[in-house]
Amino acid sequence: MPRVREIEDDGGDPILKEIFARQREAFGDLLNPTKVMAHCPPILRAAQALGASIEQSGQLPNSLLPLVYLRVASINGCPF
Repeated sequence: MPRVREIEDDGGDPILKEIFARQREAFGDLLNPTKVMAHCPPILRAAQALGASIEQSGQLPNSLLPLVYLRVASINGCPF
């Protein structure tokens, strides 16, 4: 049982509605960190913007990004 209740319904919040729709389309469901950060939609949006800025910075080649994500998931014991 999670210590923090996971939010899976947008409750009419426009920020959550947009983010939830994008993730469900991309992944088939919501990612667990999104369900937890949904308690504070502005923080969720900022966290996603931080992730996007890393991709858009050009500091890493686009072909390397999926390998980095896979390695970080592996280190954290995450199946994704």
